[in-house]
Amino acid sequence: MNGSRAGFAGTLALTALTPLVWGSTYAVTTEFLPPERPMFTALMRALPAGLLLLAVTRTLPHGRWVWRAGVLGLLNIGAFFPLLFLAAYRLPGGVAAVLSSASPLFAIGLAAVVLGDRLTGRKVLAALIGIGGVALVVLRATAALDTIGVIAGLSGAASMAGGIIMTKKWGRPDGVGPLAMAGWQLTAGGLMLLPLALIVEGAPPALDGKAIGGYLFLGLIGTAAAYVVWFRGIGKLRATSVSFLGLLSPLSAAIIGWVALGQSLAPLQILGMAIALSGTLLGQTAPAPRPAPAAEPETVPASRAA
Repeated sequence: MNGSRAGFAGTLALTALTPLVWGSTYAVTTEFLPPERPMFTALMRALPAGLLLLAVTRTLPHGRWVWRAGVLGLLNIGAFFPLLFLAAYRLPGGVAAVLSSASPLFAIGLAAVVLGDRLTGRKVLAALIGIGGVALVVLRATAALDTIGVIAGLSGAASMAGGIIMTKKWGRPDGVGPLAMAGWQLTAGGLMLLPLALIVEGAPPALDGKAIGGYLFLGLIGTAAAYVVWFRGIGKLRATSVSFLGLLSPLSAAIIGWVALGQSLAPLQILGMAIALSGTLLGQTAPAPRPAPAAEPETVPASRAA
């Protein structure tokens, strides 16, 4: 039992690195990347990282996993990224972060319907505590609401939750690891973002050395490596446990802004961090990982790229 708990804690801690890394996105975007190009940035995060992972694993989806990879790529990348950026541009950053922190609530409901997980008051309370903590960290009294931005923010939170739940439900084909799964989804989502970026923003901007460095960090560390760890965690932990880890991202962003950008960090924000962390820990209801889904007999092994 102690070994099982230690394994759970280790997997949880490793998976938590992903939202902590995602918290650096705001600082990297504002300090290194060209302004007013959110769709291009989303594309540069997803497609090169996906193609790199495909080249490394040389594994392509086959059979039913072609459309499944497309659905997961849409939920986790192709829809989530644009909705996230739309909310960020239409709303003050604090409001957008609070709306994105509603993802555990969506995940709890979807897990009950799709995965048959028990819907408990403890999970709902943990999600509400987490949202309240994030609000104390990032929300300001002068924050204004925009209807389209609010809808985009909530839709992005629901898309992220749906991606976690469906990734957990479908698992992975036999013999396919997290690297290949991340590559499939990032490539599928990136291909969806490509025409959107061209239509909305036109031709790519000129990039200097600083911007190239920023995109390399976001693509290699903040996307390729981060999503590999994220999907590994989804495979080993309960889906709702993973969803609560997303609350760490705005907390990480606030700390990075304080350390690297000279932003203020008031006592109320520190209290909010403690409250959000409490909600995250309260949402971890499983003492050990759920058993991996049984391999589906009719699943055809992934083909190897030539």
